[in-house]
Amino acid sequence: MTEFHQTKLGDMLTFQRGFDITKSEQNEGTVPIVSSSGISSYHNKAKVKGPGVVIGRKGTLGTVHFLKEDFWPHDTTLWIKDFKGNCPRFLSYFMPALKLENFDVGAANPTLNRNHVHGIKVVFPRKRKLQERIAAILSAYDELIETNQRRIALLEKLAEQIYREWFVRLRFPGHEKVKKIKGVPEGWRVAELRELAKVNPSSISRQNKPENILYVDISSVSTNRIEGITPYAFNDAPGRARRRVEHGDVIWSSVRPANRAYSLIFDPPENLIVSTGFAVIRPNKKTPFTFLFFAVTSNSFVDQMTAVAKGAAYPATSFDDFEKAKLLVPTDGLLSGFHDVAEPLFRQKHLLQEQNTHLTRTRDLLLPRLISGKLSVEDLDIQFPPGMEEGRDRSPQRSGE
Repeated sequence: MTEFHQTKLGDMLTFQRGFDITKSEQNEGTVPIVSSSGISSYHNKAKVKGPGVVIGRKGTLGTVHFLKEDFWPHDTTLWIKDFKGNCPRFLSYFMPALKLENFDVGAANPTLNRNHVHGIKVVFPRKRKLQERIAAILSAYDELIETNQRRIALLEKLAEQIYREWFVRLRFPGHEKVKKIKGVPEGWRVAELRELAKVNPSSISRQNKPENILYVDISSVSTNRIEGITPYAFNDAPGRARRRVEHGDVIWSSVRPANRAYSLIFDPPENLIVSTGFAVIRPNKKTPFTFLFFAVTSNSFVDQMTAVAKGAAYPATSFDDFEKAKLLVPTDGLLSGFHDVAEPLFRQKHLLQEQNTHLTRTRDLLLPRLISGKLSVEDLDIQFPPGMEEGRDRSPQRSGE
């Protein structure tokens, strides 16, 4: 493994603390301001020329962010001021493997000390060309993932726009021939959610508890996204792991409803279990899940849940509140027609999400073997992805000040 050598991280790069900037000092622009958790806002002035690598220094430690464009690293970060001839993209993959969150020197607030980081012993590729080849392999995965994410966003937007066109703007197929009574198309009705779905229809009991589960906590769900699923032996799982879910269910956090923490369950793995903090909304046989999902995540539904939430610090809705919420329900023919149009979009989105899961898993398996030299790339015919053509990823200038 002569192409790799042991050295100190500080011999390969130099970190510098980021620059403070308040909200009032920011002007509208396109330059990303990068905090410890990622891009937090945009400004009209850059402090550093891209490409660049930024890590979390305070609060969220060790997170790594790669910037292709010029940027402003926030005071809560460290940024690589001097790459010392090394490949920025490679370093963006190399840094997470160091698990810098373990180098916390803060008391009340987690903090990284750059001098401690510089002293870390690492095994590092000697030649930049080798670094670029490794980065090219990993970048190819990331670019596929990013492409899929853009396609997912387009599919979501298309399905939502069709829903809004049909059931909010009321420009559904044949709407010109339908009479309206007080603004509501003839044949439509206002119904409580309990008429269309069941709330929390199934929970784990002593008699039917599985040996192992996949668990979704409230903290793992954002707007229409399940960010994390944790495997547990059931006896070791949190006590909140009780709600069973099925294909077509909508999970909806009953805490702080204005935050819109909800997601559709589509083709779930066996024994996927969610927290009791979710309302699990299961459509009945006559209600397509595609319609129900958009109906219970619409602005009007969120407003209803927010208005009835109780509590100051942690406002929450009861499951009875969900059941009593009112929805405008179209005719059965329109429900069926919408499902025929929307379901293929949901399925295509799911397939892309599954593909991204596999791509991420493969990349994460390859990464430690590649950056440590255990998997040689010397004899591989590597095609550099469009975002990283060989020879173009050169170290940036130190500062744009």
